[in-house]
Amino acid sequence: MAAHMSYEDQKKLVLKGLKILGFITIIEVLVALTAKGHLIPGLEFTGPMHYIYMLAMAAFSLYKAYFIVFFFMHLSSEVRGLRWSVLLPTMLLVWAIIAFFNEGSAWGHRREQIRKKNREEVKAPANGSLDYDKETTMFLI
Repeated sequence: MAAHMSYEDQKKLVLKGLKILGFITIIEVLVALTAKGHLIPGLEFTGPMHYIYMLAMAAFSLYKAYFIVFFFMHLSSEVRGLRWSVLLPTMLLVWAIIAFFNEGSAWGHRREQIRKKNREEVKAPANGSLDYDKETTMFLI
């Protein structure tokens, strides 16, 4: 465990942390407003730029979370085993959230396929006759 810091050192660390977190938050807000076309009318991030924007926002958020946990929650001064006991479940939680979003997306895609199939109309032949296939027990149009 690291040595205890004086009040002045702790105060400097907190102020430095607040400045870093404030700066990153301002950058996040500016990037988000730019990406949605609010700062520069007509400019919206689409296609590959949208994915780069999302990756940058996730990176900013992860860095802020890391900074808060390691410095404000004093995890940086703990032993390696305790750090991993906190970080490993967190990484598994992030993996689970990604997996749930992926699974939900797949379910949504399948649901849309079913809705599309349900909207399709079966067109009967012009003469109006339907043939019945006794072997497969299906109506042939």
